Amino acid sequence: MKNIKVLGTGCANCKTTLKLIEEAARAKGLEIELEKVEDLPRIMSYGVMSTPGVVIDGKVVHAGGIPSPEAIDSWLS
Repeated sequence: MKNIKVLGTGCANCKTTLKLIEEAARAKGLEIELEKVEDLPRIMSYGVMSTPGVVIDGKVVHAGGIPSPEAIDSWLS
């Protein structure tokens, strides 16, 4: 099971990113652990300066803007 964190303070792009990841995982039939991180010190601890950020199993895979469906698909493969 992948541990995925969406980093962001609650903006529309962060919420959209969370929803897109949830939908992609459901479509693939994958069980993931998805967490929304809104605490600024925690976000900064990952070195992310532009949100939304996406962290998978402790590694930052995306920062800034809504990720493409293709990127999300590759993360879940």
